[in-house]
Amino acid sequence: MIKTSLAPPQAGCGDCAGGVAPPFPYEMAFQPIVDLSAGKIFAFEALVRGPAGEGAASVLAQVTPETIYAFDQSCRVKAIETAAALGLAETGAALSINFIPGAVYRPETCIRATLAAAGRAGFPLDRLIFEVTEGEKVVDRAHLRGILEEYRRHHFRSAIDDFGAGYAGLNLLAEFQPDIIKIDIELVRDIDTRPVGRKIVAAIAGLCRDLDIAVVAEGVETEAELGVLRAMGIDLFQGYLFAKPGFKSLPVPRF
Repeated sequence: MIKTSLAPPQAGCGDCAGGVAPPFPYEMAFQPIVDLSAGKIFAFEALVRGPAGEGAASVLAQVTPETIYAFDQSCRVKAIETAAALGLAETGAALSINFIPGAVYRPETCIRATLAAAGRAGFPLDRLIFEVTEGEKVVDRAHLRGILEEYRRHHFRSAIDDFGAGYAGLNLLAEFQPDIIKIDIELVRDIDTRPVGRKIVAAIAGLCRDLDIAVVAEGVETEAELGVLRAMGIDLFQGYLFAKPGFKSLPVPRF
């Protein structure tokens, strides 16, 4: 994720409903989020990759303040178009897309390209999830809250990614309750051997249950980690234990 302030941009934006050209070449990979209780794929997260499958860092390193808006807008469109071409809509799973709040000028206008892409692809709006990483410093929480409220108005779901690793934490959760919390990989890693980590994750899971927020455990790599997390009542998982990201493909997870 690009490290930017979450204050609203000061510049204006043009009519982007027709789409915004990518500022440089990149492609998409997709990693499944599985619902183990239901035995199905809950969603696929869209992840940026280089044109030949290079890692996300090689793409994100090219983003500048001058290209961040075009990058954010084009990522949404490319994720939807690529997922639709791969038949994601027919799987019944949702599509989860990362977005950069600092690249959103006005939520009601900056969403037009997304709506147009979903319309062209025939992708149901209620199966789109927008993730914002908690690792970004929230300078203007009102701006972020306005974005998430506008997205909810269009029946999109929202997620806070990397929860427990960043700046916003409970302060952001107190102001806006997303549909999904994704627990940061550092809290999940080796949780079977870390008693303090288990207590922290159990507390987050319990709080989310009370607030009717779904919980995704990210970065699950071992059966031992999975066993501990399942005992906490967590049902949604993402990680190499189930599937690695598929470059321009929808991987079949191991249940």
